[in-house]
Amino acid sequence: MQSDPIVAEIRNLRERRAARFGFDIRSIVKDAQQRDKVGDRQIIRRPPRRPLSPKRTEPEAITKR
Repeated sequence: MQSDPIVAEIRNLRERRAARFGFDIRSIVKDAQQRDKVGDRQIIRRPPRRPLSPKRTEPEAITKR
């Protein structure tokens, strides 16, 4: 399988960030949350969507030919 240079770059960045925080997931998440708060990007939070109910199918009418 060929390696994708973009995927390799993302994995490298992820590995370096994890190493910076000693591979502690809580520290990584805390840092990400702090960067979100001070960032200049707008974060849109939407309420969870309700699951769609399964479609109810009516029995087909029996017709005489």
